[in-house]
Amino acid sequence: MQKTILFSSDEYQLHGTLHLPAIKNPPVVIGSHGLLSTGDSPKQIALAETCVQHNMAYFRYDHRGCGKSDGEFTSATTFEGRCRDLISAVKTLRGLPETGDAIALFGSSFGGAISLAMAMALNIASIVTVAAPLCSELIKEPYVNDSANKPVMQMLDKDKLFFDIRDRISVISHLLIFHGDDDRIVPFENALELNQKAKKPKMLICQKTGDHPMSNEIHQEEFIDQAVAWFKKYFRTTS
Repeated sequence: MQKTILFSSDEYQLHGTLHLPAIKNPPVVIGSHGLLSTGDSPKQIALAETCVQHNMAYFRYDHRGCGKSDGEFTSATTFEGRCRDLISAVKTLRGLPETGDAIALFGSSFGGAISLAMAMALNIASIVTVAAPLCSELIKEPYVNDSANKPVMQMLDKDKLFFDIRDRISVISHLLIFHGDDDRIVPFENALELNQKAKKPKMLICQKTGDHPMSNEIHQEEFIDQAVAWFKKYFRTTS
């Protein structure tokens, strides 16, 4: 079953979709999308559908200024604002009668940085990231200067997008990291540093010749299988 969930974050009304399995009060994975993406990304939809098959709920939502959520993208998009969106999503899900209190996080690219930044404050069971940057200054210029992205990127406030979460890594655990070693946007070195500094249990899956959007279908299948197994393990589900 899918259910539309509307919730508030600051002055914005955000739009989300809750995927529910046929059990009472399931644990929930909450997904945060990348900078220029939405909660409707194929990666998140595939992950949501597979989580449900294993008796886990999944909540994918549009950050402020994205998709069906309120706000104008170029003015609403900030690192701190997206962190508050995630906090609001977690509070909303924990307050629903359909879901349990156990929550895990998934974050892709910029959404991975958001998830890592907030992981310890949100009392989560586990976290899975894909191509997550640890500092905004480590993101490569081709992403900013790409012909499709450049007009939008030029209108964003770089100061409000700045982040450096390298000092938060050492307290994060139950972390599964996916990163392609041919990522031209967020260098693979981010994953190496994240894996080195995080607490156990942790695991780094290096996707050979993998790019930033994870366009290789074999890599996509590996991601779904391993991510769902990770969530199940630390939710301690038996499905």
